Amino acid sequence: MLSFTLNPSKPFLHSPFLSSPLIPYTSHHKTIKLHPKPISAAIIPSKKPQPASKLYQPFRPPPSQSPIPPQFRNLDTNDRLDVLANRLGLWYEYAPLIPPLIQEGFDPSTLEEITGIAGAEQSRLVVGAQVHDSLVQSGLDPQILQFYDNDGAGLLYEIRLLNATQRAAAARYMVEKKFEVGDANELARAIKDFPRRQGDRGWDCFDYTLPADCLAFMYYRQALENRDSELKTAALEKALSVAVSEEAKTWITKELDGNEEGAEGKDGGVADGVKVPVVRLNLGEIAEATVVAVLPVCRADDRGKEVAEAPWEYGSKGEFGIVEGEKEWSKWVVLPAWQPVVKVKRGGVVVAFSDARALPWRVNRWYKEEAILVVVDRGQKEVVSDDGFYMALIEDKLKVERGSTLKEKGRSECLGSVVIVVRPPREDTENEFAEEDWE
Repeated sequence: MLSFTLNPSKPFLHSPFLSSPLIPYTSHHKTIKLHPKPISAAIIPSKKPQPASKLYQPFRPPPSQSPIPPQFRNLDTNDRLDVLANRLGLWYEYAPLIPPLIQEGFDPSTLEEITGIAGAEQSRLVVGAQVHDSLVQSGLDPQILQFYDNDGAGLLYEIRLLNATQRAAAARYMVEKKFEVGDANELARAIKDFPRRQGDRGWDCFDYTLPADCLAFMYYRQALENRDSELKTAALEKALSVAVSEEAKTWITKELDGNEEGAEGKDGGVADGVKVPVVRLNLGEIAEATVVAVLPVCRADDRGKEVAEAPWEYGSKGEFGIVEGEKEWSKWVVLPAWQPVVKVKRGGVVVAFSDARALPWRVNRWYKEEAILVVVDRGQKEVVSDDGFYMALIEDKLKVERGSTLKEKGRSECLGSVVIVVRPPREDTENEFAEEDWE
């Protein structure tokens, strides 16, 4: 058995590994001056948060900016649901009850079951009420506002994207013409689209502050897209019946009479006698189109080789509408199914030019700086009309020429007749409304 004895009173500790004895530690009080130094710490970035999974979110109407009408403020949840279910009051009075119920946790589908108001209708009511409030604040005539007391939510919903001034003007015009919802949607699109068309043929002859002129310009532009003389005349007559300003009426009348002498725009943008439609593709226009056209695209700098080689026959097949061509082709373009484009049954092709100098009429400097697409019908190679426009190879370059010019040069055939000229979409930030206008 081993035993160890500790002798704490022993003053020295000896170790065979030390040359001097270990002296027990004795504490000595000593004042130490500390000189604090800045402590630097390396900031370690935290891990990136994991993105939240994108779960399906049900439709929710936007939160209302309108206060709850006084007659409904003291009602509890059940009473407010009862007001909605029984449509107690005018639509723009009970519409502000919907957002608070959504915030309380009611799902739009649940509200639909309780009140019978569909989710989409809930949105129209809430947004329409906001538009109605903005019209009241703008000082619109109460007699005009009274027109929207019954079933006016759908009409006012359509003009939601207009600013306060435009809303008031559109609201007056819709009352004058007794518009339906479809008419209101068309009017709102015409007003919103008008600034984006700046520089288009005849644009500066229409008054942007007049909703009727905006609508007339839309009809006028649609008329230019028609090659059929009867349809074009009908569209121009419709535009003339809507136009209000004298300058717009004069411009449309000249188009109807076929007298375009001196009808060049104020900016000198378009020459006289141009009978081929020149349209600017609108942003989102293809996405909104119910029918589109797919055409092969050719370069303009290959002396017409690609125009001759591009597939003649192509179309959509199968349940998914998969586009198939008679041969492989590398470049295609999707365009709205404008009537001039749809009329080309076989042999349609698009020639892409880097600028508009290939066109035989005078254009603006900014017009020359933007690319264009020229849709050509290769099935119409014979030069027939003096006023028509044709794609031809002139001095080893593809150009658009008038029929009269080609006949003077002894040319009776060409690569095809020009159907339509397409200008690219443009984001016009100068005409965007300020935030305070979106009320």
